[in-house]
Amino acid sequence: MQTTSFAQQTSTMPKGAALISGKSIQGTRVYSPAGDELGHIDDVMIDTATGRTVYGVLQFGGFLGIGSDHHAIPFAKLTYDAARDGYVTDLTKEQLEAAPKQEETWRNDRDWQKRSHEHYGVAPYWM
Repeated sequence: MQTTSFAQQTSTMPKGAALISGKSIQGTRVYSPAGDELGHIDDVMIDTATGRTVYGVLQFGGFLGIGSDHHAIPFAKLTYDAARDGYVTDLTKEQLEAAPKQEETWRNDRDWQKRSHEHYGVAPYWM
């Protein structure tokens, strides 16, 4: 499996480009370790203090968007796979379903963010 960081994605960027548009990330498919499609990136969240992309908001489940869930997963859990033209994560569907419940205030809820990062096994982006 050939993987590159999202900044090296070639299908939506000019050759040699070092930056990628948030719009080009939206809609990109996300696959499990087994190669199953988990969903797609519906949005990206950027830390205003550092400018770093810190979450990919994954839309998964449901049918044609009806009944689907959204989970903000740390962007560090996503690796771009050029062969799949999508992101691969080591997360499983079961791990996504067991994630801490995401309330409307999650963007400003440091307690939820800590629990989420612990659940996904990555260091918090603000540390």
